[in-house]
Amino acid sequence: MGRHGIVVAPWNVRRRWTAPFRWLALPFVAVARPVFQRMACTRLFALVGPAFVPRLDRAVHRLSGGRLLMSRSLVPTLLLVTVGHRTGRERRAPMTCLPEPDGSFLVVGSNWGRESHPHWSISLLRRPQATVSYRGYQIPVVARLLEGAERAEAWPRLLRVWPVYDRYTLRSGRRLRVFRLEPCRAPVEPGRLRVPGQVHGRPAW
Repeated sequence: MGRHGIVVAPWNVRRRWTAPFRWLALPFVAVARPVFQRMACTRLFALVGPAFVPRLDRAVHRLSGGRLLMSRSLVPTLLLVTVGHRTGRERRAPMTCLPEPDGSFLVVGSNWGRESHPHWSISLLRRPQATVSYRGYQIPVVARLLEGAERAEAWPRLLRVWPVYDRYTLRSGRRLRVFRLEPCRAPVEPGRLRVPGQVHGRPAW
């Protein structure tokens, strides 16, 4: 339960013991974030970044038991677990996100500013059930592609999280897909991993 009686998803609740660490990290984030954003705008990074950044993120995520992602120190980041639309195999994609107060997440199919849509976005269109790993929680979700007024409302807020999306739009020549990932049943708490599968029901918090 958050302020004014508003129900807050458990993964959005700030842990008091982490407060000193957040203050210590502020100088690093203030310097590193603009540098990383400038790097992310370059075509060289679009060619090289996809080869090593997701691998590092997945390695950190695995070693930390699902609690950490390398990129999360600079921007909110989650690990999206989908089922490949062609192979039927589980795919894990780290990505920037915008956590919403209701427990859902907004994500953008930027694909590093490349011309094609990312594979995970195609998978979500064909099979919207997926799993999000965020701050140690394993959260079954259903994806919904945002269009019209709903996308227009979300876009400026996404740019505040990651302004590079505008540059990616111009470079790619396409309209970046925006998804809302909505929790559909109770999450698995930190330390209790679950293999993603067909999900039904409503969130339990």
